[in-house]
Amino acid sequence: MATSAVARETVFALRRQIAKIEGTLPERLAAPAGERPRARADGDAGGPESDIAPDITIIRRGLAVASPDAFLPTGVERLDATLSGGLPKAALTEIHGLETRNAGAVAGFVLSLVSLILRGQRLPVLWIGTSEIFREAGFPYARGLQGMFGIAPEQLLFSEAAKLTDALWVAEEAAKMTALAAIILEIRGSPQRLDLTATRRLHARAQSAGRPVFLLRQAGEAEPTAAPVRLIVSAVAAASRRTIVGPLAGSIGRPAFTVSIGKSRSALPGQFTLEWNPDEHSFEERREERPENSVAVVSASRGRADSAPAPGTVVAFPAVGSPASGDQPSRPQRPAHIGPRRAG
Repeated sequence: MATSAVARETVFALRRQIAKIEGTLPERLAAPAGERPRARADGDAGGPESDIAPDITIIRRGLAVASPDAFLPTGVERLDATLSGGLPKAALTEIHGLETRNAGAVAGFVLSLVSLILRGQRLPVLWIGTSEIFREAGFPYARGLQGMFGIAPEQLLFSEAAKLTDALWVAEEAAKMTALAAIILEIRGSPQRLDLTATRRLHARAQSAGRPVFLLRQAGEAEPTAAPVRLIVSAVAAASRRTIVGPLAGSIGRPAFTVSIGKSRSALPGQFTLEWNPDEHSFEERREERPENSVAVVSASRGRADSAPAPGTVVAFPAVGSPASGDQPSRPQRPAHIGPRRAG
């Protein structure tokens, strides 16, 4: 029995190590009926065995059952339920923008997540990027951070690297620091340097420090990474500003994002439209509203006869007093370069 218990503990330890590398989440399983798991006491390599808790925490691939503290909830009930609690805190999370024009939406969405992380904290956030990224997409507007996201300008630090290799090195070193609330690494395209090995290192550093690392990818194809979750973010038209008497026509309301789950080990693909509330610093899901003139479809009555048969050949007759189709004068031709131009 002692040999069997030691072998079982060895298997559990190997499962934990493999799951830690893969980034899967723990599940708590009860011990089999009639058995009490046993393990050697700490610091006693050859001493007697001691009893441990009746349940053992093991990690199994594909399951996402963990403590609520392991996740960052977005506040949107349907999205959090799909992600089994929210985004993992101590992990690498990929935020993907398919086109360069979505750079602002991707940055705004990540800053919204940072705002959720910084509630009640004064820790800084490090934003890392190459010169190409900051030249193409620009820097976040410092004066707008406080009002829109509740982030003080001094809390957001920037690191501009000349090459992607330098940016990766800075991100790996910063991911080990517990003095940072989060790390943001922004890249452009699909560079070869950002392969599966590089993302595994970032993910491992995030797990060790217990801090999130957000990988922002602008205008690149989806490639294999070690990130457990990949969200595809794009901009969506803002709704009208809401007032007491209803929507204010011609106004611009809250910023909105279309968020698609491109990759998740615990969720199926899905798409959500989220609005950011700058007053409450929280997300709200926008539900599609039915147009005012729309009418619900009503099924046909069972007592009615069958519908009319399909019409046969339709023949068009000229209207009374109008010339026949063959007698109509042809329209004068004019060169294409002097034709009417398309407005605006």
